[in-house]
Amino acid sequence: MLNLPVFPPLLASLVNKLPATPPSLMFSLAANQLLWPALKALDWQPLSGRRYAIRVKDLGLNLRFTVTPRGFSPDSGTPDLTISATARDFLLLLSRKEDPDTLFFSRRLVSEGDTELGLTVKNLLDALDPEAMLRRLPLPLAWVAQRLMAA
Repeated sequence: MLNLPVFPPLLASLVNKLPATPPSLMFSLAANQLLWPALKALDWQPLSGRRYAIRVKDLGLNLRFTVTPRGFSPDSGTPDLTISATARDFLLLLSRKEDPDTLFFSRRLVSEGDTELGLTVKNLLDALDPEAMLRRLPLPLAWVAQRLMAA
């Protein structure tokens, strides 16, 4: 199991007060680098024009974005789909050490909004190769990500 620190609630309350645009922009840039090349090879059109939010509950982090024909872009509108979990659970999902259905049914992963869109997102993410995405990371980040995934 991943041995991640427990984030103090004070940190989440502070991060939650920060503007959402800078982290959403950073997420969009990273997603365009890591996810978009793989998603373009799949049927990503059902994601296009929809608004998304990812909430990392224990960090108080809210990422808002949309998918366009050019990739991910920050978006401040009301999300069609919001996915919430802790940082640890998101890392477990990314490393494929935990199944999204298991986390969903144990209420550790919460999906709010358009449930059909949520299922489409899940199926597309399941089709991605995490090793191929790791190869797109700069070397120091790839090393850290590999260590986290192996933990």
